[in-house]
Amino acid sequence: MNLFLEGLNSAVGFLNDIVWTYILIAVLIILGLYFSLKSKFVQFRYFGEMVRILGDKSMVSAEGKRGISSFQAFTISAASRIGTGNMAGVATAIAAGGPGAVFWMWVIAFLGAASSFVESTLAQIYKVKDKDGFRGGPAYYMEKGLNKRWMGILFAVIITFCFGLVFNSVQSNTISLAFNEAFGTSRLTIGLILAALTAVIIFGGIKRIAYVSQVIVPIMAVIYLIVAIVIVMMNITEVPNLIATIVKGAFGMDQAFGGAMGAAVMMGIKRGLFSNEAGMGSAPNAAATAAVTHPVKQGLIQTLGVFVDTILICSATGFMIILSGAYTSPDLSGIQLTQTALSSHIGTWAPVFVAVSIFLFAFSSVIGNYYYGETNIEFIKESPLAIFIYRIGVIGMVIFGALVDLATVWGLADLFMGIMALINLVAITMLGKIAFAALKDYKAQRKEGKDPVFYADSIPGLEGIESWETKENALKKKAE
Repeated sequence: MNLFLEGLNSAVGFLNDIVWTYILIAVLIILGLYFSLKSKFVQFRYFGEMVRILGDKSMVSAEGKRGISSFQAFTISAASRIGTGNMAGVATAIAAGGPGAVFWMWVIAFLGAASSFVESTLAQIYKVKDKDGFRGGPAYYMEKGLNKRWMGILFAVIITFCFGLVFNSVQSNTISLAFNEAFGTSRLTIGLILAALTAVIIFGGIKRIAYVSQVIVPIMAVIYLIVAIVIVMMNITEVPNLIATIVKGAFGMDQAFGGAMGAAVMMGIKRGLFSNEAGMGSAPNAAATAAVTHPVKQGLIQTLGVFVDTILICSATGFMIILSGAYTSPDLSGIQLTQTALSSHIGTWAPVFVAVSIFLFAFSSVIGNYYYGETNIEFIKESPLAIFIYRIGVIGMVIFGALVDLATVWGLADLFMGIMALINLVAITMLGKIAFAALKDYKAQRKEGKDPVFYADSIPGLEGIESWETKENALKKKAE
């Protein structure tokens, strides 16, 4: 078994070097800049609009009552985003790349937010109706927008394996380590408990997933941020030095890390993408479920999710770790580093707080990740048997992840995340003009003082649309 794991780690590490070092980082930055420029930096210009529409009742479409609300769709994607990447992932990045990794997380969040807007808007435009309301995502816009079903199937297979199986093993791995560190609990016991809770939720379908997500996500994020703010305020005089340390580390000027700018860039972008998922093609699966009056509304809300994840939650973890100085210890990484850092700030109850926080963060990610796999299996073929087998696979991987080595799990997660992101980035580059046209339509309606409404013929020449009516048909229905 050890020989197999060593061989697997070696092969995965080699492939990760190729995908990340030579391809993905450059593609993410270049396309992030391209989408930002083409949308005239939608992620900054429309920030106030994002906050406004999050609770805007008027954005729900006529079918909203039987579908998933915009806020629920936001929390499903946030459930997947806000997970181990925010606590263990940030710690891993700082341990390997130094404090400068936090700066590059910010960079990929600001640039990636534009990519997130494009992919989530496209998911709304090309969504389809199902028994629960709507579903969609990259596989759907690859088939309907690009007329490339083979590409959609390839993406669907990878995201199902990546999120439903590999990423869920990452989440359970971190939970089991955190509880073992805090309470000495057997990792197998934690794996079995987590598997049982997962089964209860995922066998209840998307409505139960949405309900659980909208309860857990806001509570866990607010509590974690309050603790982080208190810690920063306790160390307020160190904040200027904290920012200087991050910036110096980002550009290789931190002597403690030997000018390792490359490691800071690599780890910051890699862990940042794992956390906020911008451009990866995961969040659009949640975005498509929302019943809204205009695709751009959900595109903006999902863009806000990138900022919440990285600028708030990831920064909170990074600040607490850097302020503690624990990152300089070569023996600490992952969730243990976060627990040690908090212990230095708030005392012996820190491991317990981190264990509970990581349980809420990671468990919400497990159910969010599960849904991404389900909706993509349905894209390939609607089969109750396939969904049942997938659910058993998810539960099995939750147990497996609780027991295996951290390096193996993170390595597989990085590799499949990279491949998935590349496929999606190709698709949204080819379809980007449609998202920009939708933004133009939204802007024009807002300028006229209207609550924007989208129709199948709002963009000339648009094809493959199933869930949006033509303006003529919509007005006829209204008149009746």
